[in-house]
Amino acid sequence: MLGITSLAGAAEAFGALKKSPRMPVIFVGHGSPMNAIGDNAYRRSWQSLGAEFGTRYPKPQLILCVSAHWLTRGGWYLTGMARPRMIHDFGGFPQALFDQQYPAPGAPEAAAQIAQAVRQPLSGAPLSLDTSEWGFDHGTWSVLKPMFPRADIPVIQLGMDYARPPAQHYQVGQQLRALRERGVLIVGSGNIVHNLRVTRRDAAPDQAYDWAIEFDRVVADQLANGRLKELSEFRNLGSMAAQAHPTHDHYLPLLHAAGAVDARESPRFFNADFQSASISMRSVVWG
Repeated sequence: MLGITSLAGAAEAFGALKKSPRMPVIFVGHGSPMNAIGDNAYRRSWQSLGAEFGTRYPKPQLILCVSAHWLTRGGWYLTGMARPRMIHDFGGFPQALFDQQYPAPGAPEAAAQIAQAVRQPLSGAPLSLDTSEWGFDHGTWSVLKPMFPRADIPVIQLGMDYARPPAQHYQVGQQLRALRERGVLIVGSGNIVHNLRVTRRDAAPDQAYDWAIEFDRVVADQLANGRLKELSEFRNLGSMAAQAHPTHDHYLPLLHAAGAVDARESPRFFNADFQSASISMRSVVWG
């Protein structure tokens, strides 16, 4: 594995970030964009989790969010602008959702240092920096705004190369692990099951398709037992995996988050139910 592999190396590489107690890692099932403004159990859980920072956990110096909604070509990217723009990347929702803003600053200096320290799989080249095009898509702001409503913590997004095999996404996550010792909160935002083609809006949170329940169960078992490398082999589950992820963009943030975790760290699950029968909202905190 290329990139930073020691705390000494991290201290040299991440000069913009001060050493800190180890930060947790979070994977959030974000589901519908409406969860960002609805008064429901999902949004309330994000608010409660955010309140733990500054009490149970240190307040982050920086948040690095891996969103299912920034897919790149030619490698992994980091947002490198000082003032990332808001991206309302959806349609058919109420105006109140389009009116949402999350004016958290970027972190150009830290982004540049992380880009040099964390390397592209195989080639070993630095990560690419985006200084003008992307920003905060709803995979990022829909969960961070309830968690950290003051928008006073700098945020960087990591863009994922969808063409690369899942194991390489896990490898990038492994390189992010050293950031946890530098005050960086790593947040993966996607869904363990995500099939919009067969959603049922009338379904209750405890109702889901059999294949969705089983795929969620298999992944939860891997997470609970620290078999994190197995997560990247999800396509071996055959038709069940194909139904759970007709496209696997929402699964990839889980691989990045799990890569940043020590397999001996115990996960804490929350929101372990379903939205619209085919979206697993299962979320997890390590640390």
